[in-house]
Amino acid sequence: MQRLSGAKWGYVTRRMDAGERDNFLIGGVTQEPRLGDFVVATVAKLGEHEALEDPHGRRARLYPGDMLVGAYGNRYATDFYEGYMPGVGDAVHLLTSGGLIGTVASSHTSRGEPTELEVIGALTKADGVPLNTEDFVAPAPAQARPELGTIVVLGSGMNAGKTTATAAIVRGLSRAGLKVGAGKVTGSGSGKDHWSYVDAGAAYVAEFLDFGMPSTFGYPVDRLMKTTVDIRDHLVARGADVVVLEVADGVLQDETRYLASQLPGFADHVVLAVGDALGAVAGIGVLAELKVPVRAVSGLVTASPLATREAAAATDLPVVSPAELAGGAAVDLLAEISVDDLAKLDGSPA
Repeated sequence: MQRLSGAKWGYVTRRMDAGERDNFLIGGVTQEPRLGDFVVATVAKLGEHEALEDPHGRRARLYPGDMLVGAYGNRYATDFYEGYMPGVGDAVHLLTSGGLIGTVASSHTSRGEPTELEVIGALTKADGVPLNTEDFVAPAPAQARPELGTIVVLGSGMNAGKTTATAAIVRGLSRAGLKVGAGKVTGSGSGKDHWSYVDAGAAYVAEFLDFGMPSTFGYPVDRLMKTTVDIRDHLVARGADVVVLEVADGVLQDETRYLASQLPGFADHVVLAVGDALGAVAGIGVLAELKVPVRAVSGLVTASPLATREAAAATDLPVVSPAELAGGAAVDLLAEISVDDLAKLDGSPA
């Protein structure tokens, strides 16, 4: 076993106490890698990711030969990398800047070659037992609904403006004097969204990493729904008046679609972020099949006044920009939903 010296720690190690790290060692690779296993690697060749986001959000520049600590996982990103747990003999890559490690299977044409890693060994405790993200989960919270409700932000796809809309809702509600809890329920190990919520004024923030997953792609859907409920309850337990949750990817992605199907009875209001009017029509149609009424439309579509009017005419729903949400329209989302919308909710409370 070796001790770590000068290693760069990825965002996926955020739940570790900094003082604990001095006791961790580099062990041999003695078992099949599992989702969430922490791994120590060196940078063999720089590619798309030239920096590693640390647990505090700082981007540390990477150099060939640098030692880093990340975690194995899968990635589903139509605008970036599709990646999976590495098999025997597979190349090993940095899938996200936050330290998610796997093997790239495909990539968007706008992305460069992935940063290549050479695995040294597993991150272990002093007794040689390998460490996993499951070893650092938050305590299970008691079930509790927020007093002012839960707002869930979905998207028609990637780059539709989900995080921008979520942060804007957080901003608008926090400016109104509310204690807002914000959460990312699915995604890949990176702190970008976490810090967006913090910067917007969220009083409390939680995400899937707090409940044992460095990324959510490939985990059972029932676990993802339980984690969604746990994130909400965790934020309420910390004191949130209202909870705003973002679901990654688009409504056609299998896990997102499943979570959307579970929203009746869980979400009080759903906001759909889209890139254009057709995305709004299609996304609302998919959600209608799942008995999920959409409260409002936002996202990249609102960058164009003409596209905004087009989407409003096509959907007969409010189409609100992030600036409007941050400026006060977010508070309007907390108004009671219509009788017609309530009739569409036929699920049971989570």
